[in-house]
Amino acid sequence: MTLQTYSFNKVGIIAAFLVGSAMLSVTAVKAQVNPFGSQYYQNQYLFNPAMAGLDAGLNVNLSYSKQSLGVDGAQNMQALSLEYQAKKVGLGLSVYNNISGVFRTTRAVVTYAYHIDLGGNNQKLSFGLSGGFVNQHLEMSNVIGTQNDPTLAHYNDSPTYFDGDFGVAYTNNNLTIQGALPDLKSLSNANSTAERELFFTSASYKIGNSADISVEPKVVFRQVRGFDKIIDAGANLAFSQGAFNLQAMYHSSKSATFGFGLHKTQYSILAFYTTNTSSLNAYNNGDVEVSLRFNLLKSK
Repeated sequence: MTLQTYSFNKVGIIAAFLVGSAMLSVTAVKAQVNPFGSQYYQNQYLFNPAMAGLDAGLNVNLSYSKQSLGVDGAQNMQALSLEYQAKKVGLGLSVYNNISGVFRTTRAVVTYAYHIDLGGNNQKLSFGLSGGFVNQHLEMSNVIGTQNDPTLAHYNDSPTYFDGDFGVAYTNNNLTIQGALPDLKSLSNANSTAERELFFTSASYKIGNSADISVEPKVVFRQVRGFDKIIDAGANLAFSQGAFNLQAMYHSSKSATFGFGLHKTQYSILAFYTTNTSSLNAYNNGDVEVSLRFNLLKSK
């Protein structure tokens, strides 16, 4: 009886682990399909290392996203980034944490960007390169069952690995064109089945008087391994020198992101809601995100 009970528990643990792994795969895709909403306008450095240090001073960004509202153990993401402009050089640090049930992924990179002045209208050509480490592991303290089971412990045997990003951008007072290759390690592994974002490019153009009302339409093209190519299209509407703004982005994955923000001289706050892709609408209520930005050490 004891042996049978142990075998039953063993099978149950393995089954739970396999189900959890499948859920991790689904939420990993979702994290790539529905990234932080703040990446589109407020903190473009998260998409592209070339954008690090493009704005003067020290800029600190904090973002928190809770996905799949109404689902226990659903994925949540946190991101911290710092950018500093030193004349033509931009320095950055980005730390990303993704928790999905008992699974945790942590990524930390440092960034070097170089901004070349091209003339009037604040024209710049920028290049950026990031390098750092990624760690994926199980939070054993959150496992319900035999925590010292070798099947679970084996998951944490995978070492932390090196990863990086490369990006370029052209910017002026109105136009921004950029492209990036995130997760460079995944590009070198043609046989990988990991759901990673492989390519990102975008174009936006700011129209109107920034002292009154301006609108910045934007189109983004993204490719995620294991998923269809994704097109994001929307706009950022800003009032009173950007003190208040409204954002909306439609994603070809059949979801949409809506956001609003308040901006002061030294800080800003944004809130976002992203609807689910059509295939998940029956299971949960979408994603929410809150992002803070602090502008420090900026000369007056």
